[in-house]
Amino acid sequence: PPRGHGRPAAAVAQPLEPGPGPPERAGGGGAARWVRLNVGGTYFVTTRQTLGREPKSFLCRLCCQEDPELDSDKDETGAYLIDRDPTYFGPILNYLRHGKLIITKELAEEGVLEEAEFYNIASLVRLVKERIRDNENRTSQGPVKHVYRVLQCQEEELTQMVSTMSDGWKFEQLISIGSSYNYGNEDQAEFLCVVSRELNNSTNGIVIEPSEKAKILQERGSRM
Repeated sequence: PPRGHGRPAAAVAQPLEPGPGPPERAGGGGAARWVRLNVGGTYFVTTRQTLGREPKSFLCRLCCQEDPELDSDKDETGAYLIDRDPTYFGPILNYLRHGKLIITKELAEEGVLEEAEFYNIASLVRLVKERIRDNENRTSQGPVKHVYRVLQCQEEELTQMVSTMSDGWKFEQLISIGSSYNYGNEDQAEFLCVVSRELNNSTNGIVIEPSEKAKILQERGSRM
């Protein structure tokens, strides 16, 4: 039959619906691997592998099982709706990604602990509790104390003494106490060298204070 001479019909473009997550990669399985979470109105995108690192956690039971133990509504983009504070969800997700606890100065550790307990991530709960306990111990120690030592030496011994001081000891003050000894025709100048080291409040419950001899030598030097 004779072909018509009319113009071909124009193709009509159809608008694309926004997808719930990253597009599926070549080879398949890409889209199923990614998970979109709507935590208190803030979106987070991660993988099922990341969420599955804690099999007993809320997130694994919600997103990673073929027949999920937990149920959650999804929003119009297909993201799981979770009614929690998104501010503290970042450290939770990052811990699942690389196994490290990272909390910025702006975040309260108690807030991260609350979320770790809600999401039932036992190893993270232990880490946060240890961090809180360490901070409390540092705060309860109060001001740093020092232990002092006063060393008596001759002028020619000063350089060697200062260069061989043990780690942690710091030079504080050098006090001349005159010439106490004569060797031949030369007077040997004598010095008191005051050194200090930071000291924890207690060692096995015993508070360490400078010895009586050190106190007497310090008083003697301050009067000269």
